[in-house]
Amino acid sequence: MQFQQRSTPDAVEVRLMGRLEFTDHDRLHDIVGLLEITRARGFVVDLSELEFIDSAGLGMLLILQEEAESRNIKLTVRGARGDVRRSIDLARIGEIITIDS
Repeated sequence: MQFQQRSTPDAVEVRLMGRLEFTDHDRLHDIVGLLEITRARGFVVDLSELEFIDSAGLGMLLILQEEAESRNIKLTVRGARGDVRRSIDLARIGEIITIDS
C-alpha cells in the first residue's frame, strides 16, 4: 500500500493506493503519526484508489478510528468501491466509522 497526504485547514486527507494487507501494518504507524501532529479536527481516508483490503486492513481502519477518537478527531472513510466496498459492508465497519460514498 502506498499513500499520499494533503492538508487543509479543516482536515488531513490521506489517499490509500494499491492493496491494504497485513504486510502494511508498519505503514499504519506513518498514518497514525499524521493524527499525532495535526491540528485539524477532521481526518479523511480516501479509498478511491484502493484495489483490495483484507481483514487485517479492515482492522487497521478500526485502529485509525480509535486513534482519531482518542484525539477528538472525526475520522471519515470515503471513496470505497468494488471489492473494497463489499468488504467494508460485510464487516459492518460503517457501524463504527463514518463511511461516505
